[in-house]
Amino acid sequence: MVDVFGVRLQERIRALGPLCVGIDPSKQLLEAWGREDTIEGLEFFSLAVLEAVIGTAAAIKPQISFFERFGSEGFQVLERLMQDARDADILIVADAKRGDIGSTNEGYADAWLSDRSPLRADALTVSPYLGVGALSPLFETAQATGRGVFVLAATSNPEGRIIQTARTTDNEMIEEVILRSVAELNHRDDGLGSIGVVLGATRDKPQFNLSSLGGPYLVPGVGSQGATADNVARIFERCPQGTVLVNVARAILSAGPERAGLRDSAQRWRDDLSSALL
Repeated sequence: MVDVFGVRLQERIRALGPLCVGIDPSKQLLEAWGREDTIEGLEFFSLAVLEAVIGTAAAIKPQISFFERFGSEGFQVLERLMQDARDADILIVADAKRGDIGSTNEGYADAWLSDRSPLRADALTVSPYLGVGALSPLFETAQATGRGVFVLAATSNPEGRIIQTARTTDNEMIEEVILRSVAELNHRDDGLGSIGVVLGATRDKPQFNLSSLGGPYLVPGVGSQGATADNVARIFERCPQGTVLVNVARAILSAGPERAGLRDSAQRWRDDLSSALL
């Protein structure tokens, strides 16, 4: 019987704290580090961040677009980053935001969640806007392999609100429909399920009872986007301990390229978030 991602994540958060470090090697950040926007710069940046946060962060979250823009060479760097993270026993959330019709989602599931793939992550972010039901191949593969899925519900960017707060013919907000649908999929008798949601810390607290999701939360919007550890604590105040994984990217990455600066920044965020949530 495979381990359940939600249970593994909860144990890791309780042991290390709720920090997830975003690895976002954008052109702007590479230049800020004094590196050229090249494969060499991409590799240096990604591996430096990983090295600096081992033992501090519960997970890393590579933003796939910044690797994909370099084509096959970028994916080679991503594969090395993911293998090094596995070797270091740090969880990987692939921020790829995949999601399509059912048959196409089988391909995404094979790429990101199957045991045989070099791109296999511990969890994958997915978009539900072709229907939560269409994501079934991803859910099924995740559950079969002990991996997880984070469904976008209420993202931290303001542009998303016009869609996510739109209402159905039953007068239910889309983000509430997604939260309820995930809660129904997570029904378990023995611990946290493996289907989570993305819920930004810059958003208002939804009417949905967040403590009833039965799965983990991935929380963007903290740091450079303006939200604080206290904002996160207020939104998730009734959630079980260890169910909230908080992503911080630019606020930590801007402390590079020196590993000591990255490490110190990550540890401060880890401590603040742990004090607020654990």
